[in-house]
Amino acid sequence: MSDTRTRIGISAFAVFVFLHQLGSNALRSIGGWPLYLGSAVVLIAVGVVLFVRLKPANFKWYRVPKPLFTFLLLALLSVTWSAYRFETVLGFLAQLATTVIAVILASILTWHEVLRTLGTALRYLLGLSLLFELFVEMVFGEPIFMGFVDVPDSGKVSKLLYWSRSLLFEGGPIQGVVANSALLGFLALLGLIVFAIQLRGGLVRPANGWFWVFVSLGVLALTRSATVWIALLVVSCTLLFALWARRAGVRRAPVYSVGGILLAGVIAFGIFGRAVWLPLLGKSPDLTGRLEIWSKVTALAAEHPWFGWGWVSYWTPWVEPFKSLDQKAGLPVMHAHNAWLDVWLQLGYVGLAVFTVLVLITLQRVWCRAIDQPRRGVGAPLPYATSALFPLLVFVALLTQSLAESRLLVEGGWVLLVLLAVKCRLDYELPSRFEEPVRVPWSQVPIAHKTTA
Repeated sequence: MSDTRTRIGISAFAVFVFLHQLGSNALRSIGGWPLYLGSAVVLIAVGVVLFVRLKPANFKWYRVPKPLFTFLLLALLSVTWSAYRFETVLGFLAQLATTVIAVILASILTWHEVLRTLGTALRYLLGLSLLFELFVEMVFGEPIFMGFVDVPDSGKVSKLLYWSRSLLFEGGPIQGVVANSALLGFLALLGLIVFAIQLRGGLVRPANGWFWVFVSLGVLALTRSATVWIALLVVSCTLLFALWARRAGVRRAPVYSVGGILLAGVIAFGIFGRAVWLPLLGKSPDLTGRLEIWSKVTALAAEHPWFGWGWVSYWTPWVEPFKSLDQKAGLPVMHAHNAWLDVWLQLGYVGLAVFTVLVLITLQRVWCRAIDQPRRGVGAPLPYATSALFPLLVFVALLTQSLAESRLLVEGGWVLLVLLAVKCRLDYELPSRFEEPVRVPWSQVPIAHKTTA
């Protein structure tokens, strides 16, 4: 098989992985857990075969971040003190499988292939979501339910059971193929980041780039997710500070001083100014029930504060303490709506410390990748690459979402976290604008340096 065909095959595999992990709700809505788990096994098997056959030269086990190993080891050891040992074994195996697939992607993909394949997957998810909502409106004209749920013949039905609420023509909130407006809004935010980077870097045709930027903005608006709008604001501020740091060069003290003061002010306003900003976002004072959930989780975690109750990732509502912990609209809650609280609940302060180290190390690496100027040898520094901003902005979006959702710990969120954490260690050479696989000359890149995408 030629190298070109091999790279096409690898890219296709990566697209399927991103579709599977970011669109997991869609698969379960269509075929339930059997379809999701069966396809997961196939993807892992294909990934392992690719990894063995390719033998990526850049992969070294000692380069995988130590906190990642430690976190997985702690999750495994928690079987010994878990209050639900069988479920902890299942949760660990799911976490390990997701980690393996993310490490494989980090090993066999280049940075530009990560950007391109993630963008392709997001185009499918956003495009299919809009077509799905339009189909529901035109064919059914009323809400439809997820395929794996038994809908009662009478009585009030929770809106959480809807696959689509048939609100496209009313301006939303739409849920798309993933059956969740908050998740769809976050996918739109990721799409906006990826498509804007590709557009500004000249990695796609202008018409294509602008079209998908507007699709992302449209989907984001139609989901009406306040959490995602906050994440967009945080990502935008991060971008401004990264560009400021690039321009400042080695004199970055003002950047960090202003950033620290702004961060402290935002945290203070977020905690003490809820009466002001919650009504502006259309949120209830209890953050749509989150404060109640956080209170219950905090009280439960305090009973086993150091090592937690045992790892499980998604909550298992058929066992205690999750069985009687909380319900929302008559349905069991599947996570703490805060990744940090979830880690504390399941792995205690020890697990939370390890997880925090993993996040902070990765944040530092993607920040440096975004703002440090590339060099090759002892010569003059090379021009910044637009694509170097991509890992930072995606990672900041994930962290912002982790304050209101626990998806950073499962499926697509964990894949992206591990992918970025590992990739920054395996492939740490900073990209140059001259090495971008440009399609259009946005930045006057010399013809001799252009390559085919």
